[in-house]
Amino acid sequence: MEIRVQSQNIEKALRDLKKKIQVDGLMGELKKRRHYEKPSVKKKTKRVEAEKRRRKLLKRAPRPSGSGSGPRPARPSQTSSASSHS
Repeated sequence: MEIRVQSQNIEKALRDLKKKIQVDGLMGELKKRRHYEKPSVKKKTKRVEAEKRRRKLLKRAPRPSGSGSGPRPARPSQTSSASSHS
């Protein structure tokens, strides 16, 4: 990873460095490795994160207009079907 400082603008170079580190996921990886995590805890965390992502996608996805968005159709009554067969 390389960041160039142009015209003595160190603040901009630091911002660029932080952005690149965040995009690469380096800080998250360092936080994860700071302490030992048991394999069972890793598995549970991974499952919880996957569930969060799935729920977020479901919440963002537009609902289809034809299925389940309106009132349910009435069920035919039992008496009318019995009388029509006689």
